[in-house]
Amino acid sequence: DIDQYLNHMSSSSGAKINALQDGALLRSRLGFTGSKEFGSGYGGAFTLETGLNATNGTQADQPNANATGLTTSGRLFDRQAWGGLTTPYGELRVGRQNAEIQGNGNYIDYTARNLGSVVNSFGVPSRYDGDVSYTSPRIAGAQMAAHYAIGGGGQQNTSTFNQGVFQLRADYITGPVRLGYAGLVAKAPNGAVHGNAVYYHNVYANYDYGQGTIYAVYVRSNNGGGALNNTGGNEIGNIPTVVSGSNATVGTAYDIYQVSADYRMTSTLRLGGLYGKIKDTVNSSGSATGWSVGAYWQAFSNLTLYGLVDSIDNDSTAGFGLAGSAGLTKNFSGANLVGQRINGVQMGGLLRF
Repeated sequence: DIDQYLNHMSSSSGAKINALQDGALLRSRLGFTGSKEFGSGYGGAFTLETGLNATNGTQADQPNANATGLTTSGRLFDRQAWGGLTTPYGELRVGRQNAEIQGNGNYIDYTARNLGSVVNSFGVPSRYDGDVSYTSPRIAGAQMAAHYAIGGGGQQNTSTFNQGVFQLRADYITGPVRLGYAGLVAKAPNGAVHGNAVYYHNVYANYDYGQGTIYAVYVRSNNGGGALNNTGGNEIGNIPTVVSGSNATVGTAYDIYQVSADYRMTSTLRLGGLYGKIKDTVNSSGSATGWSVGAYWQAFSNLTLYGLVDSIDNDSTAGFGLAGSAGLTKNFSGANLVGQRINGVQMGGLLRF
């Protein structure tokens, strides 16, 4: 997949950014996936994915220092690297996998929880090392999935580190209605300065009315305020650790409310709109509101062209910004972000091959 877009953003501070960015709808990547039937309803499957920045050719995962102070080299398959067993009773996977919250964006809003989504501006836990998952078959409209990420690199799940990420998803479909929950809880290391468990709970509902879909979502999380809002360091991290236990913002809970809808003008053209609010339950000046409108044209079977207008308005101490599937390589920060209103106009295309 190659996804690139022209991005014009302005801050109420007066600052402006014009840039070519990667990954409005889908982070550019090179991937390999396959499956093999063993017989009697059993089979194997795998996925290997490496993210890249299509604007300059660099790999997505760069060397970095983790919570234990170790410097890690950029990994080849930073997005997913798992093998699995499919059975009549469900699917078992092991390896580096997308979080359930990350993998179910299509049910969250008209953007598939990407550029233009307020939920995405708050931040979404993405994927974890050493993850063991089970997904059930869908029975009478219901399906569930459960994960436990032990972690990778020999650093997690030891007497001193004691890390782990638990995930659960429950999804139910009846006619045009879908209801679901996707959430996780992550433990901090033993002896962490801020040892609170980090949580992210997401409840969603949508209704297909024939010409489009209406979406509603509610998120409750203490993983914000510089944790996963694209402006600061991670509390629940994706590469390569899970919870550092060093971020005091775990004491702050956020409520995110968002509604959106889309309308299929033709079989290839879809329009959508969205409104959402991020509420800091401890400090009201840390809240923000946002909206977007967008259009998606399936020009060819493997080419999607899109355009969006979006905005997020930060209260005096909030610092939430616009965010796509990939992080913005050119973005506002500091006085140009905190307490400011950020407006954006984006046009681009997603090529799948």
